[in-house]
Amino acid sequence: MKHPICAVAGPDTNLASDGAAAAAARLAEAHINPATGLATDYLNHFNEAIMLLEMAAECADCRADLAAWRRRNYREHFRQSGFKARDLAIAAYDAADPVARDMLDALAGTMTTVIEHARNRLDTETDAARAGIIAERAATWLRLLVAQAGAVINNQRLAASDALPQEAADRAMDVVV
Repeated sequence: MKHPICAVAGPDTNLASDGAAAAAARLAEAHINPATGLATDYLNHFNEAIMLLEMAAECADCRADLAAWRRRNYREHFRQSGFKARDLAIAAYDAADPVARDMLDALAGTMTTVIEHARNRLDTETDAARAGIIAERAATWLRLLVAQAGAVINNQRLAASDALPQEAADRAMDVVV
């Protein structure tokens, strides 16, 4: 397995010649976990959806912002962000621990499913109290999933089975909303 510290190369991203300690310091300085090659900045994209869900419960006009939210994969997020070290973040992701990267991508897919399911339910819900329950429960699920994704990014996971399976998230959303 290529380690993110040793494998990241490209314009302004060549860490291979830096040596492991210098490369790790450079990744850490850019807020990229040197052990996984992943950055928590990606989770801001999902935190935005949580905020929109919380606002949608109180403000019907905010539902348009929630409806406009679209999933961006890791690379898209950094390409479109103002993240200072975006090229380094993308290069580190490409060289990241494949297990961590796959877990993060699976969690991002699950979070997207929760958001889309909640958004679809909110689109058809006319009762304000019920809409609030839908939005809050979806936001609660998302906070848990964001925490799991943060653990993956920060190399705090125990095994691939830590990721919440898509089927479990689908069943949970059917039960709670």
